[in-house]
Amino acid sequence: MIHSLFLISNAGDLFLEKHWKSVISRSVCDYFFEAREKAVEPDNVPPVIRTPHHYLINIYREKIFFVSVIQTEVPPLFVIEFLHRVAETFQDYFGECSETTIKDNVVIVYELLEEMLDNGFPLATESNILKELIRPPTILRSMVNTITGSSNVGETLPTGQLSTIPWRRAGVKYTSNEAYFDVVEEIDAILDKSGTAVFAEIQGVIDACVKLSGMPDLTLSFMNPRLLDDVSFHPCVRYKRWESERVISFIPPDGNFQLMSYHISAQNLVAIPVYVKQNISFFETGSSGRLDITVGPKQTMGKTLECLVVTVHMPKVVLSANLSATQGTYNYDPVTKILVWDIGKLNPQKLPNLKGSLSLQSGAPKPEENPSLNIDLKIQQLAISGLKVNRLDVYGEKYKPFKGVKYVTKAGKFQVRT
Repeated sequence: MIHSLFLISNAGDLFLEKHWKSVISRSVCDYFFEAREKAVEPDNVPPVIRTPHHYLINIYREKIFFVSVIQTEVPPLFVIEFLHRVAETFQDYFGECSETTIKDNVVIVYELLEEMLDNGFPLATESNILKELIRPPTILRSMVNTITGSSNVGETLPTGQLSTIPWRRAGVKYTSNEAYFDVVEEIDAILDKSGTAVFAEIQGVIDACVKLSGMPDLTLSFMNPRLLDDVSFHPCVRYKRWESERVISFIPPDGNFQLMSYHISAQNLVAIPVYVKQNISFFETGSSGRLDITVGPKQTMGKTLECLVVTVHMPKVVLSANLSATQGTYNYDPVTKILVWDIGKLNPQKLPNLKGSLSLQSGAPKPEENPSLNIDLKIQQLAISGLKVNRLDVYGEKYKPFKGVKYVTKAGKFQVRT
């Protein structure tokens, strides 16, 4: 199935490669680099790239491209899901999935890839099994390995590998039993000049951190489960129970995992949390232009907008920007032609405004179309879809765990046309 894996940084540096069947030359990545040049943003690189003798299937995570090389026909989503699992495993082991971290732990990275894929086919991808096979790095363990010459590879086979519940190891014990759930939603939206939503949808995930002793059986219920009609679950979830009762029943993995993801595409269920009043104009004469942007809260259910950033990809003829912001700071890069206005926390009593003049290249024709605005934001303690967790019940164990739920709404691909 998967012959080779290449890790490529955002700058185009190929810093790690792993081959399972036969060694494939790095030159196969030239097709990927061509596609990367054509795409304006890293996220816009086609996930499947066809070459004369191979298929290149890739994902983009944490400023790294994971590029797999396939020689036979396989379901692309199968490979994409495996690549995401690789990135999540690195995140789980090292705390972050970055080029520096991977280079610092290159031995463990190769050991993990060797266990996760056997002759090109996925083998052990569950975090609990991998942590018994290859122990996560610690400073003390690294020192002992350096002195004794030993490795992080475990001496015994993982207990979960042979059980009917491979995602959970046996004999788990904690002094304090806890179960935390994060409901994280991202809004993808396109707004036209008048502020009307042309396209809007929500991508949501429920991330869990479960540290419970023994073999607990959990049931998670929602206030309004009918919102969820397009869902994807972790293998631990009993799907028939969800279909009949709309509750999530599962024996959880130990530690951090993604319980489920969901997609809400009905526009009447997608609330737009921000509105933008903008006016960007370029004059026929005088090599100049005007910019005026005001941002305000819309449907935030009384919650505060945080980490608000407005990004504008200016036309190539714009040389500089002389602007004034009532809140936050702005920066215009004359090389990349990107204007970034970092507002921060939004004050609804005094709406932030950015306005001023733009200097254009003399003699150049007026830009044919106005640039679009990209919005980035975060709202704590709010799921914009209205999804709410009702209760979490624990069966099979006698203790009463500490339980907590947190809601976060973020902007995904949020664009305002001008």
